[in-house]
Amino acid sequence: MSLSFKWIVPAALAAAGLSGTAMPAFAETNLTVAIVGEPDTLDPMVSTKDVVSIVTQHFIETLYTFDASWDVAPLLATTLPKISADGTLYTIELRQGITFHDGSTMDSADVVASLNRWLTVATRGKSVASKIVSVTATGPYTIEIQLSEPYAPLLSLLAFSNSAAAVYPEEILGADTLTAVVGTGPYEVIAHVPDQYIQVGRFAGYVPRDEEPSGSAGRRAALADEIRFVPVPDANTRVEGLLSGQYDYADALPAESLARVTANTVAEPVILAPFGWPVWALNHKAGLMTNADIRRAVQAALPIDDMLYAAFGDDNFFMVDGPMYPEGWVWRNDAGVENYNQNSPAKAAEYLKAGGYDGTPLRILTSHQYEFHFKMAEVAKVALEAAGFKVQLDVVDWATLGQQRNDPALWDIYISHSPFLPEPALTDLYASTSRLGWSEPGKDAVWDKFTTTTDLAERQALFADLQRANFEDVGFIKIGGFNALMGQKTGLQGVTPSPWPNFWNATYQ
Repeated sequence: MSLSFKWIVPAALAAAGLSGTAMPAFAETNLTVAIVGEPDTLDPMVSTKDVVSIVTQHFIETLYTFDASWDVAPLLATTLPKISADGTLYTIELRQGITFHDGSTMDSADVVASLNRWLTVATRGKSVASKIVSVTATGPYTIEIQLSEPYAPLLSLLAFSNSAAAVYPEEILGADTLTAVVGTGPYEVIAHVPDQYIQVGRFAGYVPRDEEPSGSAGRRAALADEIRFVPVPDANTRVEGLLSGQYDYADALPAESLARVTANTVAEPVILAPFGWPVWALNHKAGLMTNADIRRAVQAALPIDDMLYAAFGDDNFFMVDGPMYPEGWVWRNDAGVENYNQNSPAKAAEYLKAGGYDGTPLRILTSHQYEFHFKMAEVAKVALEAAGFKVQLDVVDWATLGQQRNDPALWDIYISHSPFLPEPALTDLYASTSRLGWSEPGKDAVWDKFTTTTDLAERQALFADLQRANFEDVGFIKIGGFNALMGQKTGLQGVTPSPWPNFWNATYQ
């Protein structure tokens, strides 16, 4: 499957000049990137947060990655794996001469230890762990993954930088936390002052791949000498810093800033369209959302149009759209969409009565760092209260939200968002092993079939069943679709268009 984001920038923005054997001359470059907040960890294996992926992909790497068409490509592996005829044995050859930032050399023992940890501690690793019989080294630079049955999304999971199957030196692996931040990437961490900056510098021992850059695949040239990631929780401050020239790149800008970013000469807008979907994640492990009728009451009450308009304020930035994927994607279907955007306080009240709602506050966990999350919550609160809910908005910083959502006792709903991903199984919300804990016998059986079959037509039909189950049982709630606005300084070249922008090929010529 070949899928890509439409990247909208001024026509003058050219490619970075990375093709061919001769490299252009660049002046010494230090980049400053404004991110939405402090990453709560520098271990991407234990986090599904985009802000963690954006930062850590520069110094932590995986066996595989995605190219510009969302196809899986090798990174620390030499090539794509050899897969047995029955789909249960993956043989992976590792690149030789790869050095970790601590000076040690990567070998199969490091990869086996890292993957076994991923299967234990990572949300996405846990989703496949029951299918993995063993991960073993069959030589200094060869590993085998033995499955009990085929698992179609495995390569995509191994390629994703989010809840990543990261490769670390075996010696630093702790059960829950790393003893050091050591990877193989083109940059290494040289300073970290929490809530102020994370400074990474070019790793002299890095050996880039030979292929042309494509998405996150191919040559990572480390053109900038240093990159400083600066947590800037306030969206308007990110805008002002970009327009003043303080930041070379700024993530997650509010839609209403587009006109200002477009009109000035210091910076230019970057729009990813379509980007993704806001999600209301429901707690199936404890509290109000364990009651299916009360979940249905939430779904029936939400005024989707009003929420999206409040969040983005511009019809060009949002889509009132129920299916899990946009038009043109192979996973697009209309199963269950009659339950989308009901905007019916009366129907919600009926569900509340059927569910025996007793006035317990509905706790919604949200943050200002992604201002559109908070704006949606404000509008929804009014509608939910009109339907009969008592609503408690718990507004915290993004790092705190990331911690609190791991404790089912602290929330009923948390608000997040996801890019549209090429493989639905990368959205772990469907799995009973996710932090939501959504487990329903019919859905679980469909999920199991969806992940084990490799036939695309069959998987498409099964995904339609998953989408229907999500609407009917209300596993989680997709609010709609949206486009994302970022910004970069005029003249910056080589930044990959992505929900997780990388800067290893970025510079000013």
